[in-house]
Amino acid sequence: MNKITRMIWVMGVLMLAGFCLCSCDRSLDVQTVFPFEVEAMPVRKDIALGETAEIRCLLKTEGNFSDTRYTIRYFQPEGEGELRLNGVVFEPNDRYPLESKSFRLYYTSRSTDRQLIDIYIEDNHGQLQQLSFDFNNKRTE
Repeated sequence: MNKITRMIWVMGVLMLAGFCLCSCDRSLDVQTVFPFEVEAMPVRKDIALGETAEIRCLLKTEGNFSDTRYTIRYFQPEGEGELRLNGVVFEPNDRYPLESKSFRLYYTSRSTDRQLIDIYIEDNHGQLQQLSFDFNNKRTE
Protein backbone atom coordinates (compact mmCIF):
# COMPACT_ATOMS: atom_id res chain seq x y z
CA MET A 1 0.00 0.00 0.00
CA ASN A 2 2.91 2.31 0.79
CA LYS A 3 4.31 1.77 -2.70
CA ILE A 4 0.98 2.67 -4.37
CA THR A 5 0.60 5.87 -2.27
CA ARG A 6 4.14 6.93 -3.15
CA MET A 7 3.48 6.24 -6.85
CA ILE A 8 0.23 8.30 -6.77
CA TRP A 9 2.09 11.10 -4.96
CA VAL A 10 4.90 11.14 -7.59
CA MET A 11 2.41 11.06 -10.46
CA GLY A 12 0.44 13.93 -8.88
CA VAL A 13 3.57 16.06 -8.48
CA LEU A 14 4.65 15.36 -12.08
CA MET A 15 1.19 16.26 -13.40
CA LEU A 16 1.17 19.48 -11.40
CA ALA A 17 4.66 20.41 -12.65
CA GLY A 18 3.65 19.61 -16.22
CA PHE A 19 0.53 21.72 -15.91
CA CYS A 20 2.44 24.69 -14.46
CA LEU A 21 5.35 24.57 -16.89
CA CYS A 22 3.42 24.01 -20.12
CA SER A 23 1.91 27.52 -19.98
CA CYS A 24 5.29 29.23 -19.78
CA ASP A 25 6.66 31.03 -22.82
CA ARG A 26 10.36 31.70 -23.11
CA SER A 27 9.88 34.80 -25.28
CA LEU A 28 9.54 38.21 -23.69
CA ASP A 29 6.33 40.16 -24.14
CA VAL A 30 7.72 43.45 -25.42
CA GLN A 31 5.30 46.25 -26.19
CA THR A 32 6.24 48.03 -29.41
CA VAL A 33 3.12 50.11 -29.98
CA PHE A 34 2.54 53.11 -27.75
CA PRO A 35 -0.43 55.46 -28.10
CA PHE A 36 0.40 59.02 -29.11
CA GLU A 37 -1.33 62.35 -29.48
CA VAL A 38 -0.49 65.56 -31.26
CA GLU A 39 -0.88 68.89 -29.50
CA ALA A 40 -0.98 72.16 -31.42
CA MET A 41 -0.62 75.67 -30.08
CA PRO A 42 -3.59 77.96 -30.82
CA VAL A 43 -3.58 79.28 -34.39
CA ARG A 44 -5.11 82.52 -35.59
CA LYS A 45 -8.42 82.25 -37.40
CA ASP A 46 -8.06 85.02 -40.01
CA ILE A 47 -5.50 84.98 -42.80
CA ALA A 48 -5.15 87.22 -45.87
CA LEU A 49 -4.18 86.17 -49.38
CA GLY A 50 -0.42 85.47 -49.44
CA GLU A 51 -0.11 85.58 -45.66
CA THR A 52 1.53 82.73 -43.72
CA ALA A 53 0.33 81.20 -40.43
CA GLU A 54 2.63 79.20 -38.17
CA ILE A 55 1.30 75.97 -36.64
CA ARG A 56 3.43 74.71 -33.74
CA CYS A 57 2.96 71.02 -32.96
CA LEU A 58 4.22 68.58 -30.37
CA LEU A 59 3.94 64.82 -30.72
CA LYS A 60 3.52 63.19 -27.27
CA THR A 61 3.93 59.45 -26.78
CA GLU A 62 3.21 57.28 -23.73
CA GLY A 63 6.39 55.29 -24.34
CA ASN A 64 9.40 55.21 -26.60
CA PHE A 65 10.17 52.49 -29.11
CA SER A 66 13.19 53.19 -31.28
CA ASP A 67 11.70 51.65 -34.45
CA THR A 68 8.56 53.80 -34.43
CA ARG A 69 8.43 56.18 -37.40
CA TYR A 70 5.94 58.99 -37.91
CA THR A 71 4.65 60.46 -41.15
CA ILE A 72 2.56 63.52 -41.92
CA ARG A 73 0.15 64.30 -44.75
CA TYR A 74 -2.60 66.81 -45.31
CA PHE A 75 -5.76 67.36 -47.30
CA GLN A 76 -7.48 70.65 -48.07
CA PRO A 77 -11.24 70.21 -48.58
CA GLU A 78 -11.90 73.98 -48.85
CA GLY A 79 -9.85 76.85 -50.23
CA GLU A 80 -6.34 76.91 -51.65
CA GLY A 81 -2.99 77.19 -49.97
CA GLU A 82 0.29 75.46 -49.34
CA LEU A 83 1.66 73.72 -46.29
CA ARG A 84 5.40 73.57 -45.57
CA LEU A 85 7.69 71.87 -43.10
CA ASN A 86 11.41 72.71 -43.04
CA GLY A 87 11.13 74.40 -46.44
CA VAL A 88 9.48 71.39 -48.11
CA VAL A 89 6.15 72.24 -49.76
CA PHE A 90 3.70 69.39 -49.19
CA GLU A 91 1.56 67.90 -51.93
CA PRO A 92 -1.95 66.96 -50.73
CA ASN A 93 -2.24 63.33 -49.51
CA ASP A 94 1.48 62.58 -49.99
CA ARG A 95 3.26 61.19 -46.93
CA TYR A 96 6.33 62.93 -45.54
CA PRO A 97 8.51 61.64 -42.69
CA LEU A 98 8.57 63.53 -39.39
CA GLU A 99 12.12 63.80 -38.13
CA SER A 100 11.31 65.37 -34.76
CA LYS A 101 8.52 65.18 -32.20
CA SER A 102 8.43 68.97 -32.04
CA PHE A 103 7.84 70.69 -35.38
CA ARG A 104 6.44 73.84 -36.98
CA LEU A 105 4.23 73.85 -40.04
CA TYR A 106 3.71 76.95 -42.16
CA TYR A 107 0.46 77.43 -44.05
CA THR A 108 0.36 80.12 -46.76
CA SER A 109 -3.02 81.27 -48.08
CA ARG A 110 -3.52 81.20 -51.85
CA SER A 111 -7.22 82.04 -51.74
CA THR A 112 -9.62 84.78 -50.66
CA ASP A 113 -12.20 82.19 -49.57
CA ARG A 114 -12.58 80.24 -46.36
CA GLN A 115 -9.82 77.63 -46.04
CA LEU A 116 -9.88 74.33 -44.20
CA ILE A 117 -6.94 71.94 -43.85
CA ASP A 118 -6.87 68.50 -42.25
CA ILE A 119 -3.47 67.25 -41.10
CA TYR A 120 -2.92 63.53 -40.47
CA ILE A 121 -0.02 62.17 -38.42
CA GLU A 122 0.44 58.42 -38.50
CA ASP A 123 2.94 55.97 -37.09
CA ASN A 124 4.21 52.84 -38.80
CA HIS A 125 1.92 50.73 -36.58
CA GLY A 126 -1.24 52.19 -38.14
CA GLN A 127 -2.22 54.63 -35.40
CA LEU A 128 -3.56 57.95 -36.68
CA GLN A 129 -4.14 61.43 -35.20
CA GLN A 130 -5.94 64.22 -37.06
CA LEU A 131 -5.76 67.99 -36.64
CA SER A 132 -8.08 70.40 -38.45
CA PHE A 133 -7.53 74.11 -38.97
CA ASP A 134 -10.10 76.57 -40.30
CA PHE A 135 -9.01 79.96 -41.67
CA ASN A 136 -11.29 82.81 -42.66
CA ASN A 137 -10.29 85.43 -45.19
CA LYS A 138 -8.88 88.54 -43.54
CA ARG A 139 -9.87 91.52 -45.59
CA THR A 140 -7.16 94.14 -46.01
CA GLU A 141 -8.61 97.63 -46.30
